[in-house]
Amino acid sequence: MRKPTLSQPSPSAAAPGNDSLIQKAKQHLLQNYKQQPIALVRGLGTRVWDADGKAYLDCIGGIAVCALGHCHPEIVAAAKAQLDTLWHVSNVFYSQPQIDLAEQLTEWAGLPRAFFCNSGAEANEALIKLTRKVMKDRGTPERFEIISFEKSFHGRTLATVTATGQPKYHAGFEPLPAGFQHVPYGDLEAVRRAVGPATAAILVEPIQGEGGVRMAPEGFLAGLRALCDERGLLLLVDEVQTGMGRTGKPFAFMHDGIQPDAISIAKALGNGLPMGAMLCREDVAASLTPGTHGSTFGGNLVSAAAANVVLRLLRQPGFLADVQAKGEHFLAGGRALQAALPPGRVKAVRGKGLLMGVELDREAAPVVAKLRDAGLLVNSAGETTVRFAPPLIITRQELDEALGILQRVLASL
Repeated sequence: MRKPTLSQPSPSAAAPGNDSLIQKAKQHLLQNYKQQPIALVRGLGTRVWDADGKAYLDCIGGIAVCALGHCHPEIVAAAKAQLDTLWHVSNVFYSQPQIDLAEQLTEWAGLPRAFFCNSGAEANEALIKLTRKVMKDRGTPERFEIISFEKSFHGRTLATVTATGQPKYHAGFEPLPAGFQHVPYGDLEAVRRAVGPATAAILVEPIQGEGGVRMAPEGFLAGLRALCDERGLLLLVDEVQTGMGRTGKPFAFMHDGIQPDAISIAKALGNGLPMGAMLCREDVAASLTPGTHGSTFGGNLVSAAAANVVLRLLRQPGFLADVQAKGEHFLAGGRALQAALPPGRVKAVRGKGLLMGVELDREAAPVVAKLRDAGLLVNSAGETTVRFAPPLIITRQELDEALGILQRVLASL
C-alpha cells in the first residue's frame, strides 16, 4: 500500500508558535501530563510539524495509534462523508458503520461478538465487568479476582489502574478496588500458585508496552490458556497496543496459536479517532444482557466509518507480511546499532513487528528529548527504555533514518 500524498499548507505567519501555545496550555490545562515542549499542528503520513514549522519523523504515532499514518486520504474521506451524513444516534438504535465494523473485526479475530467503547481503558473495564457477570451466571459469585502482571498497564480508570501492575500509578488513589493481584510476568508457576478459590480470570498483555516492551517467554500464553482451561478461568488478552497488525499479525495472541475468551483493543482501531472494543466468545457474551453494560459514544458513527477503512486497508493481501518484514529489518538494525556503540550503552533491543524497545544504561527521558531535537519523535516506556511504535506504513528507508538519528544521539552521550 502506498503512503498517502497530500499537499501541506505552509503555516500562517500569524499563527501562534510553540512558546505561545505552551504558555496558554499551562494557564488552562490540568497539569497532569509530562508533555514534550512542542505543539504539533500538522501531519502527513509518517511526518508531523510543530507550530514553529519544524518537521519530525514520527516513530511513536500517538503511542501506536496512527497505524496508517497521519491524514491518510481514504480515512479522511470516510470520516468526512460520515460527518455529512449522520454523526451520532447512540446505541438505542442500530447503525450500519458500527455493524459493518463488528463484522470485519469479529471475522479478523475469530471472536464472534463485539462491544464498542471509546478507549483502551474502557475496553479493559468491559473485560473486568464481563468476568464478574460470567462468574455470577455460572453460579460461582465467590470467583471475582483477576490475576494480572507486574509492570503491566491496563488503563487509568480506578479498576484498570488497579489491574495495572505498577505501584507508581496507584499512589494517591487508595483505597483501591478489591479483586486484583499481580504476579511476575512470564512466570507460569507463579501464576499457578496465585490461583485460588476466588480467582476468576487472568489478564495479560502479549507484550508489555508501557512496562518497557517486555516480551512474554515462549510458551507463556499457551501455558496460561491451558491453566485457564484446567481451572475454569477466563483468559483475557489486552491487545490495546499490540493489536491491529502492530506485531505483523492481526493480533499478537495469534503468534502463540491460542484463542482467548475475550480481548480488548483500541489505539490503532480508529487511527486517531476515539474507538475501543471488546471482542469475546459467544458463550461468555451471553452474560452481558440488555442493561448490564453500555457506552453512550461507543461505536460512534464517524469513528466507526474511519475504523472500517482502517480494517480494510490492514487486511489488504501482503500488508501484514510487509509489516513483519519491516519489523525484522528494524530489529536487526537496532541490534547492529547496539553492537556498534560503546559496550553497555544499549543493554537490550526487544520487540516484534513495528513495536521496538531500546533499553539504555541510563534514564530514557533525556535521550528522548535529544532525539526530538534531532527531528525524531519517540517516547520512553519504563524508566530506561526508548519505545518505537511508528506508523505501519513507514518505509525501510525511514526506519534506517530513525536508527541513524538514534545512533548519533547515543554515540554523543
